[in-house]
Amino acid sequence: MASSSCGKHSRYHGIRCRGGKWVSEIREPRKTRRIWLGTYPTPEMAAAAYDVASLALKRGDAVLNFPSSIASYPVPASTSPEDIRSAAAAAAALQWNEEANNSLKHRERQKKQEDDMRTMMNSSSLASSVGIDEEELFGMPNLLVEMAEGMLLSPPRPPDYPDSSGNSDGGESGLWSF
Repeated sequence: MASSSCGKHSRYHGIRCRGGKWVSEIREPRKTRRIWLGTYPTPEMAAAAYDVASLALKRGDAVLNFPSSIASYPVPASTSPEDIRSAAAAAAALQWNEEANNSLKHRERQKKQEDDMRTMMNSSSLASSVGIDEEELFGMPNLLVEMAEGMLLSPPRPPDYPDSSGNSDGGESGLWSF
């Protein structure tokens, strides 16, 4: 979840920080009057409340904080301040639930990664304590043997190049003669 501490300003439209909480309000089009949308613990909740009010009052001219969430936003019964405020509070609650779910999923992923790491460490230390070959444990039982065998192979025979005297007798000469 987002932090409730206030920064210098918010990246969302229609909200501001006041006393460690986030407030949202919107001005009615062509009027000086504002509709108070509420006080929320996170900037995302206040921004979702603003989005609902902006859609209700400005329709196609609405500038949204979360345009991808339009389909999930509640629609106010009318453009009265009470109906807009009610729908805005519902949108903020939906945002809160989404943030909580995302946070829970993040914690579950983190716990699974920690459990996987613990399991891996335990199997590695268990392998060492009971004498299981770690190469075999990790699927490389013959790696060192195969590398050693590779080093013991005979060197390739050179093609029949004429030696410095011009002989090409095919005999052992030059680099590989012993």
